[in-house]
Amino acid sequence: MSGNNRQAVVIGGGIMGGDIATVFAAHGWTVHVMSPSLKTREALPARIAAGLAKLGAPAGHAAAVQAHAELKAIPWSGIDIVVEAATEDLPLKQKLFAEVESLAKPGIPLASNTSNFPIGEIAKGLKHPQRVAGMHFFMPAHLVPLVEVVSSPLTDAAVAQSLVQLLKDLNKAPIWVKKDVPGFVGNRLQHAMMREALYLIADGVTDAEGIDTAVRQGFGFRFIACGPMMQKEMSGWDTNYLVGEALYPHLHTEQAPPQFLKDMVAKGRTGMKAKAGMWDWDEGKIRKEKSRIEKALQAGFAILRADGD
Repeated sequence: MSGNNRQAVVIGGGIMGGDIATVFAAHGWTVHVMSPSLKTREALPARIAAGLAKLGAPAGHAAAVQAHAELKAIPWSGIDIVVEAATEDLPLKQKLFAEVESLAKPGIPLASNTSNFPIGEIAKGLKHPQRVAGMHFFMPAHLVPLVEVVSSPLTDAAVAQSLVQLLKDLNKAPIWVKKDVPGFVGNRLQHAMMREALYLIADGVTDAEGIDTAVRQGFGFRFIACGPMMQKEMSGWDTNYLVGEALYPHLHTEQAPPQFLKDMVAKGRTGMKAKAGMWDWDEGKIRKEKSRIEKALQAGFAILRADGD
């Protein structure tokens, strides 16, 4: 299901939409990207070219990505899949899907990259909600292998399974999320760890750098080789059970992030984009750190790709 004159529509050409378009383009698809923003459309070719280079894909594939200012300008008769990656605004997404349903040929999957909203809510009011599913990529979408295919209670299982196979053909690592739970799988796991990490800082146990070192240089170091379930297969579930019995009662279960984080956000310390967060930033530091992270991601991507060969 790669290339061979297949065509995809990606709604939204920003960071996520552009990188999702790159994934399809790298495998020879023609990609129609819709964004009402002229600035976004003008920036798209450079984003696609840079993404293809990082994936080692032919530079000529960039020519197969076309930008459109409105959905009705797309040649819908040849479209095989739609992926919505617009702003996280539920009414906007519902409006877009209603318009797409009226334009797309019957039967093709209609997917949303949302990380916030139930897929069933996005498909609410459509004539054919059974062909709507989540296709949740993780940033940067062209490098991170995981994609969550999310079924709502109305999603046809065959649609979800076809998306899983499509993503495998695109060299991604899909999982089928069979229940439309808040946060799906990846974000639930991330936030479970983040809650504990933030409260360890709030309680004065360690600082932000300590958290990052513990994860990257400790248990997180193993995750490029195997996930937590496989790791416990090796170390033994009996040990894990006993440690869990002793430790679970001491883990944080608060229903909101700690006060210090609320205070940080109120002061505008929201991270690199504000030049201040847990750390202070300037343009030079930001460029250096982003470059380091991207190089590490590309190295990790190569390891995982070799692992799958």
